[in-house]
Amino acid sequence: MDSLYILIPIAIIFIGTAVKLFFWAVNSGQYDDLETEGRRILFDDDLPDDERGEE
Repeated sequence: MDSLYILIPIAIIFIGTAVKLFFWAVNSGQYDDLETEGRRILFDDDLPDDERGEE
């Protein structure tokens, strides 16, 4: 029973931190465009290495 006095505040702090991080991610635009990254992996760039700037 005494362990609950420690575990409940730790859980509340953990949940509060997770909610704060979630709202930070939403406000900073992390979830604005969910489809571009999924499409980017499907289409290769057909440019040669010298035109991409890679060596």
